[in-house]
Amino acid sequence: MDLEEFKAKAKQEKAETGKIFKTLKKMRPKQLDQAFADKHEEVFSEIDCLSCANCCKTAGPRLLEKDIDRIAKHLRLKPADFMDRYVKLDEDQDWVFQSLPCPFLGADNYCSIYEVRPKACKDYPHTDRNRMHQILKLTEKNANLCPAVFEISRRIELR
Repeated sequence: MDLEEFKAKAKQEKAETGKIFKTLKKMRPKQLDQAFADKHEEVFSEIDCLSCANCCKTAGPRLLEKDIDRIAKHLRLKPADFMDRYVKLDEDQDWVFQSLPCPFLGADNYCSIYEVRPKACKDYPHTDRNRMHQILKLTEKNANLCPAVFEISRRIELR
Protein backbone atom coordinates (compact mmCIF):
# COMPACT_ATOMS: atom_id res chain seq x y z
CA MET A 1 0.00 0.00 0.00
CA ASP A 2 1.43 3.38 -0.92
CA LEU A 3 1.42 6.40 1.38
CA GLU A 4 -1.69 8.04 -0.09
CA GLU A 5 -3.65 4.78 0.19
CA PHE A 6 -2.51 4.45 3.81
CA LYS A 7 -3.56 8.01 4.67
CA ALA A 8 -7.02 7.39 3.20
CA LYS A 9 -7.36 4.07 5.04
CA ALA A 10 -6.18 5.56 8.36
CA LYS A 11 -8.67 8.40 8.01
CA GLN A 12 -11.48 6.01 7.07
CA GLU A 13 -10.68 3.71 10.02
CA LYS A 14 -9.96 6.41 12.63
CA ALA A 15 -12.99 5.42 14.73
CA GLU A 16 -11.91 1.76 14.64
CA THR A 17 -8.41 2.81 15.71
CA GLY A 18 -9.96 4.64 18.66
CA LYS A 19 -11.88 1.49 19.67
CA ILE A 20 -8.74 -0.63 19.45
CA PHE A 21 -6.78 1.74 21.66
CA LYS A 22 -9.64 1.94 24.16
CA THR A 23 -9.37 -1.84 24.49
CA LEU A 24 -5.56 -1.74 24.64
CA LYS A 25 -5.78 0.67 27.61
CA LYS A 26 -7.50 -2.12 29.57
CA MET A 27 -4.61 -4.57 29.16
CA ARG A 28 -2.16 -5.19 31.98
CA PRO A 29 1.07 -3.21 31.43
CA LYS A 30 3.37 -6.24 31.04
CA GLN A 31 0.90 -7.94 28.71
CA LEU A 32 0.63 -4.74 26.66
CA ASP A 33 4.43 -4.40 26.42
CA GLN A 34 4.78 -8.01 25.27
CA ALA A 35 1.98 -7.69 22.70
CA PHE A 36 3.56 -4.58 21.18
CA ALA A 37 7.07 -6.08 21.22
CA ASP A 38 5.92 -9.25 19.46
CA LYS A 39 3.98 -7.41 16.78
CA HIS A 40 6.71 -4.76 16.39
CA GLU A 41 9.21 -7.42 15.30
CA GLU A 42 6.68 -9.11 13.04
CA VAL A 43 5.49 -5.94 11.28
CA PHE A 44 8.93 -4.37 10.87
CA SER A 45 10.16 -7.55 9.19
CA GLU A 46 7.55 -6.81 6.49
CA ILE A 47 7.53 -2.99 6.23
CA ASP A 48 10.20 -0.84 4.61
CA CYS A 49 10.19 2.62 6.19
CA LEU A 50 12.04 4.04 3.18
CA SER A 51 8.97 3.45 1.04
CA CYS A 52 7.00 5.82 3.29
CA ALA A 53 8.96 8.27 5.48
CA ASN A 54 5.67 9.89 6.49
CA CYS A 55 7.08 10.50 9.97
CA CYS A 56 9.90 12.57 8.47
CA LYS A 57 7.48 14.41 6.21
CA THR A 58 4.78 15.28 8.73
CA ALA A 59 6.01 14.95 12.33
CA GLY A 60 9.07 16.74 13.58
CA PRO A 61 11.05 15.17 16.42
CA ARG A 62 11.68 16.84 19.75
CA LEU A 63 15.37 17.71 19.82
CA LEU A 64 17.41 17.26 22.96
CA GLU A 65 20.47 19.39 23.67
CA LYS A 66 22.61 16.27 23.04
CA ASP A 67 20.94 15.84 19.63
CA ILE A 68 21.63 19.45 18.69
CA ASP A 69 25.29 19.23 19.74
CA ARG A 70 25.81 15.89 17.95
CA ILE A 71 24.16 16.96 14.69
CA ALA A 72 25.90 20.36 14.70
CA LYS A 73 29.27 18.67 15.15
CA HIS A 74 28.48 16.25 12.31
CA LEU A 75 27.59 19.18 10.04
CA ARG A 76 30.68 21.08 11.21
CA LEU A 77 28.56 23.89 12.60
CA LYS A 78 28.57 25.58 15.96
CA PRO A 79 25.45 24.54 17.90
CA ALA A 80 24.19 28.15 17.85
CA ASP A 81 24.59 28.31 14.06
CA PHE A 82 22.83 24.96 13.66
CA MET A 83 19.96 26.22 15.82
CA ASP A 84 19.69 29.48 13.90
CA ARG A 85 19.52 27.61 10.62
CA TYR A 86 17.37 24.58 11.50
CA VAL A 87 15.69 24.80 14.92
CA LYS A 88 12.80 26.63 16.57
CA LEU A 89 10.94 26.49 19.87
CA ASP A 90 7.43 25.06 19.43
CA GLU A 91 4.22 25.76 21.33
CA ASP A 92 5.17 23.14 23.96
CA GLN A 93 8.53 24.88 24.47
CA ASP A 94 10.37 21.98 22.81
CA TRP A 95 13.16 22.40 20.29
CA VAL A 96 12.05 21.12 16.87
CA PHE A 97 13.10 21.56 13.25
CA GLN A 98 11.89 24.83 11.73
CA SER A 99 10.23 23.14 8.79
CA LEU A 100 8.64 19.95 7.56
CA PRO A 101 9.46 17.76 5.85
CA CYS A 102 12.63 17.27 7.82
CA PRO A 103 15.43 19.33 6.27
CA PHE A 104 17.64 16.22 6.25
CA LEU A 105 15.20 13.99 4.34
CA GLY A 106 16.26 13.31 0.79
CA ALA A 107 14.00 12.80 -2.24
CA ASP A 108 14.82 9.08 -1.95
CA ASN A 109 13.51 9.08 1.66
CA TYR A 110 17.02 8.55 3.04
CA CYS A 111 18.17 10.64 5.99
CA SER A 112 21.39 12.54 5.35
CA ILE A 113 22.20 12.56 9.09
CA TYR A 114 21.00 9.02 9.85
CA GLU A 115 24.07 8.04 11.88
CA VAL A 116 23.61 11.07 14.17
CA ARG A 117 19.82 11.48 13.94
CA PRO A 118 17.84 12.72 16.95
CA LYS A 119 16.98 10.24 19.70
CA ALA A 120 13.28 10.71 18.94
CA CYS A 121 13.90 9.56 15.36
CA LYS A 122 15.99 6.61 16.52
CA ASP A 123 13.25 5.47 18.90
CA TYR A 124 10.29 6.12 16.58
CA PRO A 125 7.62 4.76 16.49
CA HIS A 126 8.25 3.68 20.10
CA THR A 127 6.37 0.37 19.73
CA ASP A 128 9.24 -1.75 21.08
CA ARG A 129 9.68 -0.06 24.42
CA ASN A 130 8.56 -0.93 27.93
CA ARG A 131 5.70 0.86 29.67
CA MET A 132 3.61 1.25 26.53
CA HIS A 133 0.64 2.17 28.75
CA GLN A 134 2.39 5.50 29.40
CA ILE A 135 2.40 6.44 25.71
CA LEU A 136 -0.80 4.87 24.38
CA LYS A 137 -2.27 8.27 23.49
CA LEU A 138 0.84 9.09 21.42
CA THR A 139 0.82 5.60 19.90
CA GLU A 140 -2.80 6.06 18.85
CA LYS A 141 -1.83 9.31 17.09
CA ASN A 142 1.08 7.48 15.46
CA ALA A 143 -1.30 4.78 14.18
CA ASN A 144 -2.82 7.49 11.99
CA LEU A 145 0.62 8.61 10.82
CA CYS A 146 2.69 5.43 10.50
CA PRO A 147 1.60 2.36 8.51
CA ALA A 148 3.65 0.13 10.83
CA VAL A 149 1.92 1.37 14.00
CA PHE A 150 -1.44 1.08 12.25
CA GLU A 151 -0.66 -2.54 11.33
CA ILE A 152 0.75 -3.39 14.78
CA SER A 153 -2.43 -2.10 16.42
CA ARG A 154 -4.53 -4.27 14.09
CA ARG A 155 -2.52 -7.43 14.81
CA ILE A 156 -2.53 -7.32 18.60
CA GLU A 157 -5.01 -9.84 19.89
CA LEU A 158 -7.62 -7.97 21.88
CA ARG A 159 -9.14 -10.03 24.66
